[in-house]
Amino acid sequence: MKIESKITFELLTLPLLIAISFSAFIYWEYFHLTSKALNTLLGLGALYGLLHAPKRTLPIAGFWIGLLWCYWIGFSFQYYGLGWAEKLVALGFGIVYALYYGSLGLTTNPWLRALLLFGLTYVWPMDFNWMQPELIFIESYIGFEKWQFALVLLSLASTAMFVKYKKAIPLLALFLAIQPSYVPPVQPDLRVKLITTNISQDLKWQESMLGEIVNENLRQIDLAISQGYDLVVLPESAFVLYMNHYPSLEEQLQQKSRSIAILTGTLHEEKGRHYNVSYLFNQGEITVAKKMILVPFGEYIPLPSFLREWVNREVFAGGSDFVTAKKPTDFIIKGVKFRNAICYEATRAELYTPDARYLIAISNNGWFKPSIEPILQNLLIRFYARKNGSMVFHAANGGGSGMIY
Repeated sequence: MKIESKITFELLTLPLLIAISFSAFIYWEYFHLTSKALNTLLGLGALYGLLHAPKRTLPIAGFWIGLLWCYWIGFSFQYYGLGWAEKLVALGFGIVYALYYGSLGLTTNPWLRALLLFGLTYVWPMDFNWMQPELIFIESYIGFEKWQFALVLLSLASTAMFVKYKKAIPLLALFLAIQPSYVPPVQPDLRVKLITTNISQDLKWQESMLGEIVNENLRQIDLAISQGYDLVVLPESAFVLYMNHYPSLEEQLQQKSRSIAILTGTLHEEKGRHYNVSYLFNQGEITVAKKMILVPFGEYIPLPSFLREWVNREVFAGGSDFVTAKKPTDFIIKGVKFRNAICYEATRAELYTPDARYLIAISNNGWFKPSIEPILQNLLIRFYARKNGSMVFHAANGGGSGMIY
């Protein structure tokens, strides 16, 4: 009976406890119940479990972590007519992260596991960087810089050197990893209005909805003008069309931009190539900012070319063939410099450089409703914004809008 109880604990109870502790901060945020104290304790507990749990516990814990973080990714497949793949995609991510965290079971030595886990912070399966182990401390008393994460891992691993109450001795090093109060950057000297929309993804691209969507966008712009804003930001693909195919609409927005700067998401075609872009209309001038980093399996296929072409053609019907810019685009609006970031880009370190103090991010989170996706995106934007001392103005469809720092 004791052997059976041990097996049940190591294969069922303990993996779930580790996964829930590792993921709880996302769900506290989702339900507006965030507690720094609780996030700190659960985060430390999850890492302790990964460093000290039996080998056979780790792949199962990784599987549940993958599901708790990424179950929503398959939601978008229904809009390609592939709703049957939703659960398979979730299962696939569970398996990927079972291998990811299961790799810690290559050793039983806590210090070697700590080294492996620190190394995993640089590994992004399928070029998808949303599994950031340090992120568990974004809203806690522990810092989330690399050196702080390394110190936490070293402290937790070192408890193996001691017995009973003396195990608390290496935990004293955790005080060195405490994050001082965060001082947000100074807000720019202009009034920014972020437009939030909530258009269902199955309606957004219907041709019959185009006129209604365009008119509502123009109404929001006019309202922002009447309210005295300097800049109005509409979400990713707010205008569900190729903007350079609609010269009369471009001209209309150019005229309105003499009263207010307008940044909106749309599509752009150039020499037969398709781009996911932001259009800035400012004082009658147009600037097109092309997306630099595409979403894996959404806008490009992270597979060898022979497989990529087949998947893009047979599965996505050519929907994942966007082209990228070679560098980010910066705008100057009333003397203030902003960097453009479209959805997934806002969660990538490449966009956050010392000269990018202010970013304008636009997203369409309607692909993944209802889910934790907007919350996880917001936490990741917070993660990179704080690391870089930046402020992000985020306008989204389907949740996630706001000023983030």
